[in-house]
Parts: sequence; C-alpha cells; structure tokens
Amino acid sequence: AAVAVAGQIAFVGLIVPHLVRLAGVREHRPLLLLSALAGAVFLAGADLLQIVLCRDQLAPGVVMSLLGGPFFVALLWRERRSIALW
Repeated sequence: AAVAVAGQIAFVGLIVPHLVRLAGVREHRPLLLLSALAGAVFLAGADLLQIVLCRDQLAPGVVMSLLGGPFFVALLWRERRSIALW
C-alpha cells in the first residue's frame, strides 16, 4: 500500500533498510544514516543499470520494481520459513 500511495521511488525506503539490517547494522542511528546513503547509491545504481541495459529512457521505478519485487518475495519466503521452523 505504501508504494501505491507514495510511488516507485519510495520503494527504495522499503528495500534499503532491510538490506542494511541484513548487512549487520542493528542500532537505530547508524541504520538511519547508512540507509540514507545506501538508498542514494541504490537508486543511482538502478538508474545506471537502466542506462547501460536499455538505450531508451525508462523510469527508475521500472528498474526498482524489477530489483525490489524478487527481494521482497525472498524476504517473505525467508520469514515464513523461519516461522515454520520455530
């Protein structure tokens, strides 16, 4: 629902904090700062990937959906599996 209201670029705000937590950051202050930095790098990387792979101009949200969709499916699958094992 958040992506539907805020748009595709806000999808970065949903993906990146999970990635930073998976990298091992647990405290809130470093998580906030590293999430902001990693979000900027992630969006710039998605835009660069779009430029390299497709000569036509695509919206960055298209690349973000292609990268973020499988990530969230994997995250949900992992959480479901850990709950089933618990």
